Amino acid sequence: MRRIYPDIQDNPDIVQAYAYPEDRPWLRLNMVASADGAAWLKGRSGGLSSKGDKRIFQVLRGLSDVVLAGAATVRTEGYGPVKPRDSWAEIRAGRPEVPPIAVITRSLDFDLDDALFTDARSRTIVITCEAAPHERRKKAAKRSDLIVAGDEGVDMRRAVAELHERGLTRILCEGGPRINAQLSADDLVDELCLSISPMLVGGGAARIVNGEPAQVALGLSQVLEEEGVLFCKYTREHSHERAD
Repeated sequence: MRRIYPDIQDNPDIVQAYAYPEDRPWLRLNMVASADGAAWLKGRSGGLSSKGDKRIFQVLRGLSDVVLAGAATVRTEGYGPVKPRDSWAEIRAGRPEVPPIAVITRSLDFDLDDALFTDARSRTIVITCEAAPHERRKKAAKRSDLIVAGDEGVDMRRAVAELHERGLTRILCEGGPRINAQLSADDLVDELCLSISPMLVGGGAARIVNGEPAQVALGLSQVLEEEGVLFCKYTREHSHERAD
């Protein structure tokens, strides 16, 4: 792997390249897309990934306090509990050995007896709303750290504030596109880490932000490259000046 922007460097330190700011909370999106903007291939993101993308994916998880994802992404991608890695020992010093997964869901329509809830080293968080089915909420409260944020739907600002209250200020969001759209529309995104796969997909695949209209100005802060895959980091302009 090499860095090609803002300077040229072979074998850059990936942990340093993706380090979070020390002085404020930070919400980072991490997505992969084809060269023509598709967020998945045959319904899943894995077909767009590469060895370098998987390495960066693991570093980003290790650096984070919490991994945020929508229920559709959790179901489609087959999420399980995060497993500890030897390479995380230093970057997670003073924190739990793995970050928890936080699942955003209105319906609570997933298997609460799955390993994601029964075998997680860091207790899984479920973020839902008042309109969620009452019995499902009761079961979710037993299987997870349950957050109720919003009435008819999940209020993203309240959800993020609740994570901050728990000391989880370095948030890594892994999508999907509708969750990304809601976070963007609510002005909560500080950074986008985007892996661009050198393939054309076409068809009806969603873009990485799909749903509510949002206009978020980003500046290109870094580009890494490996085997034709570009790993771009875009940072919110003047993000440090916004209120936490």
